[in-house]
Amino acid sequence: MLELDKKNFNAEVKEVEGPVLVDFWGQSCEPCKALMPHIHALEEKYGDKIKFASFDIGKGRRVAMAEGVAGLPAIYIYKDGVMVEDLRGDAATATSVEELIKKYI
Repeated sequence: MLELDKKNFNAEVKEVEGPVLVDFWGQSCEPCKALMPHIHALEEKYGDKIKFASFDIGKGRRVAMAEGVAGLPAIYIYKDGVMVEDLRGDAATATSVEELIKKYI
């Protein structure tokens, strides 16, 4: 999975054609850590159809704030550089993330 930071976020997400899933997470977010293995499994399953990336908000709070990340976990789908849909907090489950991916591939 591609690790994003404030230096490569725009180039890897905002300036890309096609769908990109961004997993915004934090070091102290236990639900984020619980969801992460499921996101990695989904990458193995759908990685040829959608780009997967993760963003540790501790390494770029301004980027996370600019993207409207107010709570964690937060799974965002970008299409052609524009955020089109997200799942936040309790709504971000392995099943709901997979359904979201299927909508955009």
